[in-house]
Amino acid sequence: MAAAEKSLKQWRQQLSEAQFRVCRLGETEMPGSGAYYRCDKPGIYHCVCCQAPLFDASAKYDSGSGWPSYWQPVKPDAIRGLVDNSHGMQRIEVRCAGCDAHLGHVFEDGPPPSGLRYCINSIALKLQENSG
Repeated sequence: MAAAEKSLKQWRQQLSEAQFRVCRLGETEMPGSGAYYRCDKPGIYHCVCCQAPLFDASAKYDSGSGWPSYWQPVKPDAIRGLVDNSHGMQRIEVRCAGCDAHLGHVFEDGPPPSGLRYCINSIALKLQENSG
């Protein structure tokens, strides 16, 4: 069964309650609370739901937002964006292209070269550190 075809019940069995609430229900972790917010280890950040590679640590920077921030995904088709009009504002929600997990949002106030800030929930990620 493909990851995107799992039922909410199956996702709930696979994920922790906090992972389920963020990745499958679209909630957000508290700013500054995530394991990867201040992490500076090299490697690739993968989707916690389907293990798809999403962000390279070399594209990570400290945006001061309280969430891990990246200026680009590992490849353009690793993620997809959806218009999010919740909370009285218009934003672009970022989802995993592989399993449709909610990851966070992207904003147009990031550093060069992209000018983008992918503001991602730590709990939606799993770092695979580079060895050596």
